[in-house]
Amino acid sequence: MIKSLKLSTVALALTASAALTSGIAVQANPVKVNYQQPAQEIIDIVDAASSPGGSLSPDGDVLLITNYPALPDITDVSAEQLKLAGRRINPANYTVSQARYISAIELVDVTTGEKLKIEGLPSDLKALGASWAPNGDYIALAQQTPTEVQLWLVDIAKAEAKVWSSMPLNAVWGPRLEWRHDSSGLYSYTVAEGLIKPALHTVPTGPVITESAGRTAPGRTYQDLLQNKQDEALFDYYFTSQITFFGVDGGEQELGPQAIYSGLTTSPDDSYLLVSEIQRPYSYAVPYYRFPETTRVWNTAGENVYTVVEQPLADNLPIAFDAVVQGRRSISWRNDADATLVWAAATDQGDPAVDAIVRDQVFQQAAPFKDAPQKLVDLSKRFGRVLAADAQHVLIWERWWADRDEKLWLVDATGEREPELVWERSWEDRYNDPGQPFTVKKNGRDLLYLNDGKILLTGTGASAEGDRPFIDRFDLSSKESERLWRSEAPYFERPRGLIDATELTFLTQREGVSDPADFFVRDLDDNELTALTETPHPMPHTVGISRELITYTREDGLAMSAELYLPAGYDKAIDGPLPTIVWAYPREYKSSAAAAQISGSPYEFVRISYWAPQYLATQGYAVLDSATMPIVGEGDARPNDSFIEQLVMNGKAAIKAGTDLGVTDPERVALGGHSYGAFMTANMLAHSDLFKTGIARSGAYNRSLTPFGFQREERTVWDDTDLYIGMSPFFHADKINEPLLMIHGANDNNSGTFPMQSERLYQAIKGLGGTARLVMLPHESHGYRARESVLHMLWEQTRWLDVYLKDQD
Repeated sequence: MIKSLKLSTVALALTASAALTSGIAVQANPVKVNYQQPAQEIIDIVDAASSPGGSLSPDGDVLLITNYPALPDITDVSAEQLKLAGRRINPANYTVSQARYISAIELVDVTTGEKLKIEGLPSDLKALGASWAPNGDYIALAQQTPTEVQLWLVDIAKAEAKVWSSMPLNAVWGPRLEWRHDSSGLYSYTVAEGLIKPALHTVPTGPVITESAGRTAPGRTYQDLLQNKQDEALFDYYFTSQITFFGVDGGEQELGPQAIYSGLTTSPDDSYLLVSEIQRPYSYAVPYYRFPETTRVWNTAGENVYTVVEQPLADNLPIAFDAVVQGRRSISWRNDADATLVWAAATDQGDPAVDAIVRDQVFQQAAPFKDAPQKLVDLSKRFGRVLAADAQHVLIWERWWADRDEKLWLVDATGEREPELVWERSWEDRYNDPGQPFTVKKNGRDLLYLNDGKILLTGTGASAEGDRPFIDRFDLSSKESERLWRSEAPYFERPRGLIDATELTFLTQREGVSDPADFFVRDLDDNELTALTETPHPMPHTVGISRELITYTREDGLAMSAELYLPAGYDKAIDGPLPTIVWAYPREYKSSAAAAQISGSPYEFVRISYWAPQYLATQGYAVLDSATMPIVGEGDARPNDSFIEQLVMNGKAAIKAGTDLGVTDPERVALGGHSYGAFMTANMLAHSDLFKTGIARSGAYNRSLTPFGFQREERTVWDDTDLYIGMSPFFHADKINEPLLMIHGANDNNSGTFPMQSERLYQAIKGLGGTARLVMLPHESHGYRARESVLHMLWEQTRWLDVYLKDQD
């Protein structure tokens, strides 16, 4: 059933790309409609309370519960925003544009379960962040108002909140709340005073010119980049900040000059600050994180004592995923030492294409930074992160994208012992993932928990029966692991934090099929479980909708899976096969074994999603959600070499699975997906006749418009033009003979998924006589935030499927 591929030449690709950028209108007669709403039971799903978050105090005595509001309305989403250097900000109050915020908080005593009411909080709480002081005595809040971001302080002992700062925070990067380890106060960015806001010039003074001068500088497709000198001036104005120290005693101190600060951490002994600063020249071709950046060490008076690195503009990195800048990078404090810097540096020019046995080296340098750096370890892959318990026990991770390999090293920072390999594994292999270490707080420092040479690990516990999170004790000497605890049916329980390492008590979050997630204290020694919260069912009208994790195989024997949702009260013997929606997102793998592994748990709470298609179970549809769409390239083969063939096999397998269960009518199946899932949907309709219709949200359809790579593809369009054309549904629009609903945020900021991608595919289908509908959601980005937009999206999707699936009886 695979439709024939029609691979094209470079000339065709470039001609079509030029046509796509010619500025043709979306459609000859676009239709203007008001926002529509779906059925009430779907609206109730959208408006259901979101799941609360939780944060344990450093001493393990108090749990901070954070609650979030329902979706904002279109008025909030339509607020002014600036797009500068890959960031979107709200210029009215110096925040991230359309930031999600905390609308309510409460404290729970971990020992007694008693709730502690906080007095004095803002009546309209909109906290962009909440941060515990290292001693657990305070919580810092970044409170958003229409005109500024205020710093608030919550005193735990008094259960009182008050305004802490006299000057507004600059939160264009998100709130930066960097506590001193002694809990005497925190550092943050504040709005720079005395700057003159650039005047907006609507009449240009000249052209914008960029020049390559023969220098190789490939780049993936970025959005929201600087466009002109006015953008540069606006970037300077809004991103320039002042580093300020706020003491819990009420004192305030400005440190250093005003600058565009992009990093701020205090040394474990609080004697120094590690500060990063973005500098000119800026670029119109890459985002802010490729701009020149200087990293320095300051003393607590804000004076520079050591320049760690001056990183130049990085606009010429190779597009490979393991490419990195040359020079010192990933600079941090060694968490167990008073003031010792750790960083990585590439030995292969940062280019994965360069042959090298050692690719990265990791160094350390102790205060006062006068002695030469000391090498900690040579790595054959890219440095990941570092975590230490003490100088003799420093863990360093490395990994490599191309072969999916990961190594963990045990390093002695004193140099007395050679680095020791702890494990080497494929990070694609979820079934054998040993997990991540727990940390403990000591003197305000986050340290690797270590007792008698053993650490504690936790992971998702993926298995053939679903995810079963665990806690293990791992011996760094013998490399042997002892299982202390594992999530057991009929619940899905995840460790969230270590409360007491001696008593082996942990904060966990547990849920069941009918039980929303709540926080518990799990005592491993006594095998006791104590509830801290009790959350009511957020959408009781969906009780009865069934969910089942199903497994099946595609025609080449690869194991696959999906979550099957069926309407409440459905009986296949009486009701027969249903119209079905399959929702998926393709993922690339280097091995069939990894691709076949199951994710998710059959014991998770059945919370019906409106973002996924699960809500359609309320409308009489069978739903195959999270249907696996593996694209495998083993050995020297690359996954995308056979993308179309594997995609069609995946589609056949999903339909057959539902049909074999007797719940799916194979003649009434739709396919849908978001982003790369939209790309999948359009390709499936172009290259097969398996599905009767499709829903494609916020996708990219012409890969010649992302010529330097897309998703996980590292080859360029000039490396393999036929691959790019063959995988681009735009070039096969003449074969899309099934109805296609396309939805796109008119303000999409995701790399590669420009709104133009949907506009041009719609034009192609329309021009070729196909059936398509294009819905552009005003002010929306890659994900849709406004309540009106989400409800209209659901109305469009439900109406479309009712017409092209239900009405085909």
